[in-house]
Amino acid sequence: MNVARSRTRIAIVGSVAAASVLLLSGTAFAHVTVQPEGAAAKGGYAVVDFKVPNERDNAKTVKLEVSFPADHPLASVMPQPVPGWNIEVTKSKLAKPLTVHGKQINEAVTKVTWSGGTIEAGQFQKFPLSIGTLPTDTDQLVFKALQTYDNNEVVRWIEESKKGAPEPANPAPALQLTAAAAPGGDDDAAAPAATSASAKQTGASAASSSDTDTTARVLGIVGIVVGIAGVAFGVFAGRRRSA
Repeated sequence: MNVARSRTRIAIVGSVAAASVLLLSGTAFAHVTVQPEGAAAKGGYAVVDFKVPNERDNAKTVKLEVSFPADHPLASVMPQPVPGWNIEVTKSKLAKPLTVHGKQINEAVTKVTWSGGTIEAGQFQKFPLSIGTLPTDTDQLVFKALQTYDNNEVVRWIEESKKGAPEPANPAPALQLTAAAAPGGDDDAAAPAATSASAKQTGASAASSSDTDTTARVLGIVGIVVGIAGVAFGVFAGRRRSA
């Protein structure tokens, strides 16, 4: 009985632990987030996706508003069309004009709004944007997002995460920036790497082919030896029977 009870308790504890992990995982991944398609290098341009999950079982997401950081304005913001959704881009005058490619920019995008579509329960939607040029004096850009449901509920994803502190209940989407690309671009560095990789692959293929040939030869010799031994054994056995 004690063994049976112990097994039952272990099963219950395991089930509770598994359910807790699933619950926490679901909560952790239910935020509005922003991720680059590739790298988001400082001083360059990037395509980023705002990923919006529907957290409610009894309501649909019908609107997303993303506000851009005022301390690091972006001169170029271009949304990619999303089927079923209307896109509104809001621009505002800058207190301090930007100079991009020798041209002075007096206004920048401060908000992008998607509306008219729906995100059903248990689904998510990506909203892509091309943005640039990315700042060189910070490691991340923090966007503040408002998610509206068809029951008029608004979830404000506006709390900034701080190092060493627990994640806030409604964290703002944060885009992590990578180091600026080296002069000449990544393609120049990628070509030698690709050539080296190709050479390594060719060498590996040749080595593999050589190993295969050697193995085949060894197996062939072993087969011949076994065959000769079998014939000799048969002849010897035949002579013993005749005797």
